[in-house]
Amino acid sequence: MQKKGKTQNPVQLKDVALRSIADKKGKNVICLNMTRISNSISDYFVICEGDSSVQVETIAKAIEEEILKTTGEKVYHKEGYENAEWILLDFVDIVVHIFQPHVRSFYNLESLWADAETEEIEVEREYKHV
Repeated sequence: MQKKGKTQNPVQLKDVALRSIADKKGKNVICLNMTRISNSISDYFVICEGDSSVQVETIAKAIEEEILKTTGEKVYHKEGYENAEWILLDFVDIVVHIFQPHVRSFYNLESLWADAETEEIEVEREYKHV
């Protein structure tokens, strides 16, 4: 049974998000593959950092715009733009978390979802537009 609002290609959404993060120089990027976790809320969590509230917001806006342009998908839910210390973008299939470093360290989502397969992403090498 598909989740309500689920798209057909979560990998494409993830890749577009990762390219957007690379374009805006996001750091410490990881992807948690949640597909093997029963009752997971999405297929992938993408987690990254920006050095300031301006960069965090810029990364989030770039992801929203590029996913809409490339796939036609709109963000299902978003929050955190008010102070831009942690912005969450929920596209149903993927959830993107853009943190400032101190907030990411405090919440430590990687440990919370430690049973997910973790992939560290070198966005400069793997996703940067040439």
